[in-house]
Amino acid sequence: MPDGWSGSDADGDVRARRGREPDSSDGAKTAMDAVRAKLGDCSSCRLSGTRRNLVFGEGDPRSGILVVGEGPGASEDETGRPFVGKAGQLLDRILASIGLDRESCFIANVVKCRPPENRVPSPDEVEACAWVLDAQIDAMQPGVILALGATAVSRLLGIRAPIGQARNSEHSYRGIPVIVTYHPAALLRTPALKRPVWEDVKKLRRLMERGGLPRK
Repeated sequence: MPDGWSGSDADGDVRARRGREPDSSDGAKTAMDAVRAKLGDCSSCRLSGTRRNLVFGEGDPRSGILVVGEGPGASEDETGRPFVGKAGQLLDRILASIGLDRESCFIANVVKCRPPENRVPSPDEVEACAWVLDAQIDAMQPGVILALGATAVSRLLGIRAPIGQARNSEHSYRGIPVIVTYHPAALLRTPALKRPVWEDVKKLRRLMERGGLPRK
């Protein structure tokens, strides 16, 4: 396992390649921009009344790799960017350990506005944002989805099994492979989870090394 998730590789310090480079066309980017325009200044649920910024997501929608978390925290609400707090810094190190960065994937959340006090989004809040995540997936047509934590797993797979159980099975959403792992915030609370997360992201690396990404 990488020491402190610094980017070194426990299996020989071999950095993974992303597979095929993104398609040179701007089709996925144009489609993603259209989703953002349609979302506008959303007021579909109560979270719109307490947010500072809507956090749509960022990265390269042509990359073939979609990372899905739960929702924005305080730092994300302030900046309008996903995963920029301590959990996001850890996510950056996790991605770097398999040769990725924010520009070689697309990072989004189940809900686009911060739940007060960082509570778990309610079912109606998740439902209000459901069309947005589905539209992002349709725009991007990823080759793989990395689902971080219970909310992402429940939203994408419709299961409420513990992450420790769900991560040991193969999953898909709309025919897209889904790799299940713990949310980086869980690693900050429980460092022992770094080992299983490392095993999970190696699954993503193996997909990349086979050159099967992106889907289009």
